[in-house]
Amino acid sequence: MILKLMTMASTCAQLCLRCRSHLCSKTLTSMGKYYAQVRHCNTVTKVLTKISNGLFMWGNHTTLQTSLRWKQHMCYYSDLTAKYLMSEAKEDKHTEDLVRTDVVCPAPLLPTRDVVLMTENQVSFADLDAVAELSALEEITDEEAVGISSPSVVPPASTSLRDYVDKSETLTKLVQLGVNLWKLEQRPHVGSMLLRLDFNKDVAPRLLFLKEVGVEDSRFGYIITRNPFILTESLENLQTRVNYLKSKKFSSETVASMVSRAPYLLNFNVKRLDNRLGFYQQQLGLSTSNTRNIVARLPRLLCGSLEPIKENLKVCEIELGFKANEIQHIVIAVPKVLTANKKKLTQIFDFLHNTMKVPHYLITKFPQVLNTKYLRLRERHCFLEYLGKAQYDPTLPNYISLDRLVSLPDETFCTDLALATLEDFYLFQKTL
Repeated sequence: MILKLMTMASTCAQLCLRCRSHLCSKTLTSMGKYYAQVRHCNTVTKVLTKISNGLFMWGNHTTLQTSLRWKQHMCYYSDLTAKYLMSEAKEDKHTEDLVRTDVVCPAPLLPTRDVVLMTENQVSFADLDAVAELSALEEITDEEAVGISSPSVVPPASTSLRDYVDKSETLTKLVQLGVNLWKLEQRPHVGSMLLRLDFNKDVAPRLLFLKEVGVEDSRFGYIITRNPFILTESLENLQTRVNYLKSKKFSSETVASMVSRAPYLLNFNVKRLDNRLGFYQQQLGLSTSNTRNIVARLPRLLCGSLEPIKENLKVCEIELGFKANEIQHIVIAVPKVLTANKKKLTQIFDFLHNTMKVPHYLITKFPQVLNTKYLRLRERHCFLEYLGKAQYDPTLPNYISLDRLVSLPDETFCTDLALATLEDFYLFQKTL
């Protein structure tokens, strides 16, 4: 019995070998057609690895597609042969993920030419990107030209106005006028305000107005650097304030000088200007002409705060001991006393009155000493005292005027007052 089974098995094996050789002879003929396709597919990195219900999934091994095509051609013949081939393909390491031993392929899943066509199309995708890039010399239509977006010539944001100077006509013209943009950009919101201005509509009319008032062209840069907001004031308001000053008997030359030295003067309305003039006239007991005189010489008295001025007036009266008429005389002679630093003012007075022994009436007679530098006053007095010539009483011989003491240059001071050489004075300064 066993011998009979072995004989039948041998016969079946021989039959299978014959069928296999028969199939191989037919398969070789069909495989020749696709040899070129197989070689082409071997150069592609991603190919079909599984086909199910018309859906494609891609893998990384090119040999899998070759095995798949082999399987598709083998499935045309018989169920028995397909099972036999799949059982052998199971041992192949390249096809173990594709088949199972009990799978039967009654019909081809997809024509091979479709697979090859998709692979070729996939290869051509990489070439399409290179073709899509247009040459810089290629002509384009008007519609395409309109659709091209270009970056803005003005930076969207910056911490400095210098990035906008080349792109803004207003900033360029302001620089040519002598405006210091680096000072303006440090002030909040001034930089953005200047960028919004149009030179022909906003800046030029105000410059022409200043020129008509009598301001020199060389002062435009100084005025705008210190008061850029004058460029946003209406011309009507500016003209109204100029007319008010002229109505108070300020001459055209005086108004032009005041505007040049006090850039904020025309930013204040008429009511404020009138209140300031009234304050100085009443507080100091000045006449109209004297009030006009001190304001014309120091126009920033109309612009600044009144609190420091009130404080200095109290210092002169209470701490320094000056009388009302003496304060009036000092202010008329030296208006800067009203805006002087309180510490500096008291320091100079203390040295004059307590060290140099100068009485109040002499300080009132020569109020310029209150506006001098403390170091200069100290050096010159000490040098005269060293030489034995520090005599400031006009009733005594060898009297030295306080005015000449602080106003003369060093060389004249040495030759006329100290009767010494300039080198001696410099050597003495080193001992202080």
